[in-house]
Amino acid sequence: MTKPPFSPDGDTSQPADERGFFAGQQPKRAGAAIAAVQQDDAHYHGHRDRLRTRYREHGDTALADYEILELLLFRLIPRRDTKPIAKALLERFGTLAGVFGASPALLQEVKGIGEAVAFDLKLISTVTHRTLKSGLKGKQVLASWSSVIDYCHAAMAHETREQFRILFLDKRNALIADEVQQTGTIDHTPVYPREVVKRALELSATALILVHNHPSGDPAPSRADIEMTRLIVDIAKPLEITVHDHIIIGKDGHASLKSLRLI
Repeated sequence: MTKPPFSPDGDTSQPADERGFFAGQQPKRAGAAIAAVQQDDAHYHGHRDRLRTRYREHGDTALADYEILELLLFRLIPRRDTKPIAKALLERFGTLAGVFGASPALLQEVKGIGEAVAFDLKLISTVTHRTLKSGLKGKQVLASWSSVIDYCHAAMAHETREQFRILFLDKRNALIADEVQQTGTIDHTPVYPREVVKRALELSATALILVHNHPSGDPAPSRADIEMTRLIVDIAKPLEITVHDHIIIGKDGHASLKSLRLI
């Protein structure tokens, strides 16, 4: 005797529709999935609220570096747990300065960072650089030396290639122009002393501060750095252009050829 098809409601008098049976299970599964998502949403939204409250009430000293970065990423990545991404960025680049100094291509190597987020992080970095630079305008640079160092460090410390930058000053030692004259390789930048002095004359600058970075991280001047600086000094001096200093920027510090009595 042939048994009738199984019916999910226990009634074997009518043939059961298998599609109806499985369709009846789908709302239960979908409901469980939705509940799980809602629980996850509640968790990270609660976490975000707690971080915001801590920052609002106690300031940045109440948060670790990864939490500061996480707080920023909340806005850039709205519906995702950003703590693992913040920690991965710091693990990859070492410090907040390293994160914001990294190129968009390197940032995108970190899981969770796409093109748009990398762009936004670099935009924030640019705003920081411009803010520091604006603090030098209209001021006697030599009287704001710590601001000069802060600006140069923010602008150059995490560059992956050497840059040669010149700060051109007027008779009051106020900033006329800030220019990157050359960009080289990881350990060398070609510098042409006569071109340096020529540009100073074009801008009617009467003083210079030379700056370049060492991507290796060690700001100690090389023999070539010293010789090149002295050559610029010798060419500029008869034209009454003073070279105040040559600063070398490393990841964790800087060297001043003037302080080292090398010029």
